Amino acid sequence: MISNQDSLNLSPYIAIYDLVIPKDNMLRQINELVDFAFIYEELKTKYCLDNGRNAVSPIRMFKYLLLKSIFDLSDVDVVERSKYDMSFKFFLDMAPEDAVIDPSSLTKFRKLRLQDVGLLDMLIGKTVEIALEKEIIKSKTIIIDATHTKARYNQKAPKEFLQEKSKNVRKAVYQVDESMKEKFPPKTTSNEVKDELNYCREVITIVESQPQIASIPAVKEKLNVLKEVVEDYTEDLNFSADPDARVGHKTEDSSFFGYKTHIAMSDERIITAAVVSTGEKSDGKYMQGLIKKSQEAGMEIDTVIGDMAYSEKNNILYTKEHQLTLVSKLHPHITHGTRAKEDEFEFNKDAGMYVCKAGHMAIRKKFEERKGQDKNPRIKYFFDINKCQICPFREGCYKDGAKSKSYSVTIKSTEHREQEEFQNTDTFKELAKTRYKIEAKNSELKHRHGYDIASSAGLFGMEIQGATAIFAVNIKRILKLLQEKE
Repeated sequence: MISNQDSLNLSPYIAIYDLVIPKDNMLRQINELVDFAFIYEELKTKYCLDNGRNAVSPIRMFKYLLLKSIFDLSDVDVVERSKYDMSFKFFLDMAPEDAVIDPSSLTKFRKLRLQDVGLLDMLIGKTVEIALEKEIIKSKTIIIDATHTKARYNQKAPKEFLQEKSKNVRKAVYQVDESMKEKFPPKTTSNEVKDELNYCREVITIVESQPQIASIPAVKEKLNVLKEVVEDYTEDLNFSADPDARVGHKTEDSSFFGYKTHIAMSDERIITAAVVSTGEKSDGKYMQGLIKKSQEAGMEIDTVIGDMAYSEKNNILYTKEHQLTLVSKLHPHITHGTRAKEDEFEFNKDAGMYVCKAGHMAIRKKFEERKGQDKNPRIKYFFDINKCQICPFREGCYKDGAKSKSYSVTIKSTEHREQEEFQNTDTFKELAKTRYKIEAKNSELKHRHGYDIASSAGLFGMEIQGATAIFAVNIKRILKLLQEKE
């Protein structure tokens, strides 16, 4: 059962907040800027309204998640800090003497209350609504890009992953007290995950038995990570990696295992739309969806700016049909003219190679002039034949017994001629210079809000993380722009 009532006004200590939290405190400013009642309205159907024990307000639970993102904290650490940080308690609508929640409640809140809510679109829509009301967004331009996030659980076997996390704890402990080496149990020689789990539990118990060491921030941080990992593996001993994460390619020679967040941002650096996908997805396929989501959030759009990934034929035709200016430079090797199986082979602009629908990237490419054939030149992309022979999608793609597998693309196409002319104009070049803004925004998400590594496993968890991180950066940006207007 939930109530939309606060206990703040009943506390005799409420005046403390006015004494210790200055007016320019960021959390106070966020509380004054945002009416979080929309969270209650969206989530109230997830609770029983007239029966059972009183539940913690969904607004307060959401604010815990927001604090996690703003300050890049774990579940355990955000709850711990809310015990003594008056600005946290004020932001959480708690009385100074109120008890905090159990950290496990945050996991339950994410899993039970936020399913099927569409939190990402809802939170972005709310911030855009605020920005429009405050007349912060005045441009009709969006800049689009994708940023990658590494999976929390990499492609190591469960035993290897547990060993790595327990090792991190031991190393942190040894930097404080080397004599602790004698107190840790001998490492397990078994290949059983259960044995490794038991070893990790022993490490946790021993460290926690030394409160003077366990309380040191460098140790505590590693210890909390180990505890969360042990809990996750205890629930499911069978997974060795994030079940939804996929391998994506940053360059021809480097890859990552995780997710992508496809982002649209106004010229004022307010994120207007986002879509979270698995890591192997092509950036260009999400442009049209980002435009539509931005418009649904209230943005008027006349110009779309992006890198080469967004200059494929369908995007050029879409922007032309909807009278939008597309500032996206053509890749010198790619024109997406009349080519076979466009839906099965996608171009990865970072690596400069094609990727098949199984997620395998071409290993080399070859330029063919074809002068004597009276045809446009083309580039052939060759794939690893060993992977093709065992690929689950080989039927209709790879012919048994073939010595090579290639995919060809013509260099010149009529669909791109107008775009090619436009990209040589001064207007295009000036607009393209503003693309750096979204790269800076991606960096802010990663380095200030922990968006470089997923905080949990699964696509749903990544969407929750994306929703709270983007909400945080948008609100902070709105506050900054409002201060500049004063």
